[in-house]
Parts: sequence; C-alpha cells; structure tokens
Amino acid sequence: MAIGRIRVKLKSYDHRLIDEAASRILDTAMASGAKIAGPTPLPTKRTIIPVLESPFKHKDAQEHFEILVHKRLIDILEPTERTIDSLSNLDLPAGVSVEIKM
Repeated sequence: MAIGRIRVKLKSYDHRLIDEAASRILDTAMASGAKIAGPTPLPTKRTIIPVLESPFKHKDAQEHFEILVHKRLIDILEPTERTIDSLSNLDLPAGVSVEIKM
C-alpha cells in the first residue's frame, strides 16, 4: 500500500516543547529514509481573556491574561512502512497535541 504523504500537525502552549517534538519527529522520519518538508511554523493563535479586578468597586478596572497556541506543520513525503511504525512508537513530551493525516 503506497501512501503519498503524511501530514503531522503539532499544537502546544509552550514553544520549546513543540520544537523538541518536531525535532524528534524529523529525526525518526529521516532515520527511516523518508523525505521531509518542514517544520513549517503556522500563525500563533493569541487569545486574550479580560477579568474584572474587583466585582463591586471599580467596574472598569480589568486584568488581561493571554493564552498563546503555537503550531507547526511537518510533511513527510514518500513514507515507508518503517516510517509509519517508528512514528507510532514515538514518545513525545506531554503538553503537545499531535494530529496525523495520511
């Protein structure tokens, strides 16, 4: 069964964890002999959450908190069965969400 491309999409709140996970995926894919395109940094999603500082007094005073979601995209071109097996057995750091599309 020939697969043309595997697309791996990584999401994380911490940019260091996502870079470490991307380097592990690149190392395992290159060791199995597949061609690689990436990691491509996708736009960071920035969410700002305003919270009232005091519920009764100073209604206009707010604190702002932000959440950043970093994303990376890796395309594995011409993967072999060995590539798929090594990616499925890969141990990635906690806090990194991985989506794999074939």
